[in-house]
Amino acid sequence: MQQSQPTSNDDCLQEGMLEAESNAGVCSILRGERNRQHGGSSELISKMISPENMNRAFKRVQQNKGSAGVDGVTVKDMHAYFAEHRRGIIRSLTNGSYEPDPVKRVLIPKGNGEERALGIPTIRDRVVQQALVQVITPKVDPHFSEQSYGFRPKKNAHGAIRQAIAYHEAGYRYVVDIDLKQYFDTVHHDKLMHLVEQFIPDRQVLNLIRRFLKAGIRIGDHTAATDSGTPQGGNLSPLLSNIYLHELDKELERRGHCFVRYADDCNIYVRSRKAGERTLKSITTFLEKDLRLTVNQEKSAVGRPTKRKFLGFCLQSLPKGKSGVRPHQRAKQAIKSKIQQRLSRKRPGDLHDIIQEVNQILRGWIAYYGIARMKSFIRSLAEWVRRRLRQLIWKRWKKVKTRFRSLTKLGIPEGKAWEWANTRKGYWRIAKSFILHRSITKEALSKKGLLNIEGFYKKMQETHSTY
Repeated sequence: MQQSQPTSNDDCLQEGMLEAESNAGVCSILRGERNRQHGGSSELISKMISPENMNRAFKRVQQNKGSAGVDGVTVKDMHAYFAEHRRGIIRSLTNGSYEPDPVKRVLIPKGNGEERALGIPTIRDRVVQQALVQVITPKVDPHFSEQSYGFRPKKNAHGAIRQAIAYHEAGYRYVVDIDLKQYFDTVHHDKLMHLVEQFIPDRQVLNLIRRFLKAGIRIGDHTAATDSGTPQGGNLSPLLSNIYLHELDKELERRGHCFVRYADDCNIYVRSRKAGERTLKSITTFLEKDLRLTVNQEKSAVGRPTKRKFLGFCLQSLPKGKSGVRPHQRAKQAIKSKIQQRLSRKRPGDLHDIIQEVNQILRGWIAYYGIARMKSFIRSLAEWVRRRLRQLIWKRWKKVKTRFRSLTKLGIPEGKAWEWANTRKGYWRIAKSFILHRSITKEALSKKGLLNIEGFYKKMQETHSTY
């Protein structure tokens, strides 16, 4: 088993050997760098461009997939691109001459009619940013507040929701919901770099971060300068966001507030509306004066956490002083809207592929919202998905003869099959009829590959109950 492995002239494994292709591709990036001292580079930069760290960054970007940046290089092109440009990338990072490309600006719908601006860095910049994040996160993250849950190791949205539940059960029945207007586009660069320097006093790393901030934004054929903001979508932006808002966390802790923050979503829990209004006013002053951010006055408010949305959830009061969560109404509308698009009766394509696509959406949604109490909604959602599938199948049968033949094959008596094959009722109405419930049964759809939605939700509930 321990046979010698053929290598190229640069001591990196070639494709087809025991090393995975993804690892071999990364290894080829760092040709000739493994046993060489990085002259002129700082200690952190040397760690950043080490083969092990770059290998992890490469695989992480590859796993995350994503669209191409302004240079058009896709994830599929990563191996070929880095095989050609590896030496130049490592050299420029070592001597401090690395120049990031502008990020590509794209707009995605938010679900409420508005759009969110995202910045897509090139594959090259994503790998470099990820490598940088992996090196500086262990130095920065231990200093962050325990109440900060966004984009941190061993922290997630479910942890933030559980903390919110704990505050609600402890008697904090009002929440100060603070909404920052276009946060990622308004971060003050000089202020941010000053805060980063407190954690990372490495001039070479600071210069590299500054260059990413100043890389610019490509909108169509025009490149705009970036004098503020950390484009949402880059691998580095979440960490920089947490560094910047760490000042808010420290201020809230200094004042003794109970709060939960996930990236730029911050909820402060208080015992009365009056206390909440006072807190909202003072924290707004702090954010706008000290951090130079803009608080959205229309969306920021004091209210009951059972009615305010936080990370897609609302809290709810349960018997015996307990609290739980439920998905916000917008979250329910969003999943049904996605499924409706995928199961449009006019949609072409193989039915098995369509079902697998629907399954993927449902698994992701339930895996996130499975912490919530929504047994009735899950039951109705499962019935609704099956009805939409029946409608799609009925529409595809089209002709009377096809419908008659299909119904008889599924066990419907010929008389009834002929009667329903000639019906003039609408597709959606037919999809709820007893004739399709008897023919295209729940079990038949399961054999076609449809996810058992209720069973998957029950499994998620059992998983979350072990936390």
